[in-house]
This record gives sequence, C-alpha cells and structure tokens, in this order.
Amino acid sequence: MNSSGAAAGEPIGVAVIGAGYWGPNLVRNFQNSAEFRLRWLCDLDVRRAERVLGGYSVVQPTDDLAAVLADDAVRAVAVATPAGTHLEVAMAALRAGKHVLVEKPLAASVEQGRALVAEAQRRGLSLMCDHTYCYTPAVLRIRELLHGGELGELQYLDSVRINLGLVQRDIDVVWDLAPHDLSILDFILPPGVVPVSVAAQGADRIGAGRACVAYLTLHLSTGAIAHIHVNWLSPVKIRTAIIGGSKRTLVWDDLNPSQRLSIFDRGVDVASADELGDEQRRDMLVSYRSGDMVAPALTEREALRTMVEEFARSIHSGTPALTDGAAGLRVMTILEAASRSLATDGKLISLSEWAEA
Repeated sequence: MNSSGAAAGEPIGVAVIGAGYWGPNLVRNFQNSAEFRLRWLCDLDVRRAERVLGGYSVVQPTDDLAAVLADDAVRAVAVATPAGTHLEVAMAALRAGKHVLVEKPLAASVEQGRALVAEAQRRGLSLMCDHTYCYTPAVLRIRELLHGGELGELQYLDSVRINLGLVQRDIDVVWDLAPHDLSILDFILPPGVVPVSVAAQGADRIGAGRACVAYLTLHLSTGAIAHIHVNWLSPVKIRTAIIGGSKRTLVWDDLNPSQRLSIFDRGVDVASADELGDEQRRDMLVSYRSGDMVAPALTEREALRTMVEEFARSIHSGTPALTDGAAGLRVMTILEAASRSLATDGKLISLSEWAEA
C-alpha cells in the first residue's frame, strides 16, 4: 500500500465535479490516463453530465455530490465548477478525505483560498490548482532554463496577452487574463525569487463598467521587474513574453507553433568595479554582445495530460504538486493586491502586507 491508501500500481479512483466548459476536458484526460480511473461525473444538470459521457460510458453521471464523496473508491476529486462554489465543493471533498484538483482560480477570495490550503495541510492531502498553461511544453522548458541557470539571473519579464474581447460581465480584464501570466510567472521563477509588490493601472474607455485595458508591474525580491499587459480591445491577438537574463534572453511567441521559443545570446555586459582601473571606476564599462539565436525543439503535448500526470505524482508521492494550493493562493494574493492598486490610481501595494491583511 502507498501513502494514500491504495495498492501500488492501482489506478486512482477520481470524480469530476462540473460538466460545463472545462469539465469535459478533464473527463477526457482522466479517461485517457493509466494513472486514474474515472468513476463519476457530477453536475447539477445530470442530463448534461450524461451528454458529456455518451451512451456507452461506464462512468456514473449524477447530481448528488454527497454520493460521490461517500464512495470509498473515489480517492481524488477534480472541481470544475464556478469559482464562487470552489470553497464549498473543495472543502467538502477534503473533509471526506479526497485529494483535490481545483480549476483556477483556487477560490473566490484569498481568505477562502487560505482555508482550503490549511485544510489540505491538516489532513495530509494533495490540493492542486489547475494552472494549465504551466504544463505546456514551452513553459516547462522556460522553467527548466531559468532554474538551471542557462539564462543567467533574471533581469526582467515583459508579457503581452491581448485580443479583441470577450468583455466579461462580472470581472475586469485583470481577473480574466492576468491569472495566466501570474501563474506562469510564479511557476518559472527560480527558487528564492518572489514578487514583493505590485502596481496596476487600467482604463475603461468603452463604458463597460470595469477595466478593459490594464498594465501590471511587479517588483521582485532580487530587484528584477515583471510587466504584464492585458487588453480586451486589441484588433490583433498577441501572446508573447520576453524574459531577459544576465546571460541570454528568451522570446516566447505562443501563437507561432513552428518556433514558440527563441533564445538569443545577445545582451549587455557590464564590467564590475573590481575589473576597472582607478580612472574608470566612476564610469561603469558597458559592452554589447551579439551572438547566435537558438530555437529549441519542443515536443507538442497536451498541457492537460501533463497536468493530470502531475496530480497523480503528487498523490502517489505525498509531495506538493508543482502548482499546488499554495501556488494558487500566491496568484490570488497578487490579483487582489492588483485590484486594490487599480482602485487607488496605481498605488504600489506590498504583497507581504496584503497577504497578512
């Protein structure tokens, strides 16, 4: 038996809660994984669950969450319901002794997210947030390059995520688009490098009642800076990020499948004061280098498949997932602080003070 109470090699019994937009994607990937056995699909509209499963599925459709959580064969639950219900559903699953995967955001507020993280820790259960972008081949490679030091020390990150619409009714552009960039930033930052403050500015020039264009600036613990541009009003769709390191600079173009990543051995070198003569110490010597560009080959693989495998690894090993509940909580903390900054004309908000508030 392993630490989670099942025979070694036995598939993990799992249930998906929610058969709406994201639920069917989870259903498909759990069914295709040798690590899991999908047992239930639960939705308030049982007919919708039945349609997702089709007529020949052995998975049980239901609208009874209590029945799902009472099933001892279910050791894990994936929550794909509206954010406002995440606390109730995920907390019930944790209290029933189930490992939990939650569609982003982790909860409807930082306070609720803290409650879920604390409950999972108290019970020794895996709580994972489905930050899907983090499991794309491109982002996994970026994480590897930054953590391995190939890019050198991080100097800056500049991310652009813009398109035309859809203007959301209940959230602004920061809460709609920036969670992707913030979860990626959290995922790729080297150990010990963390955001310490955020400032956000936005505008609503179409009378939507909420920001449709916004810019977030995050200051990191090393003195580096990260800038995120999100926009519902752009006539073109752009998904790019430039990650500048002291050794190399990486450009990620997510809409270019033939060359998503480009690594440039080009940048600025500054000689330290110890390397300069007495007459030069007052003026730091700056030199520019222009080396080769390399485009790493990436194996295309569905991010959700990798995410599902990471959930299984976390359950089997008893160790946190790469995007665990704490990661989801960190992203939500930045989002709430950014909202506060937006409401105060771009005031710089300390994340440590906000997290303690």
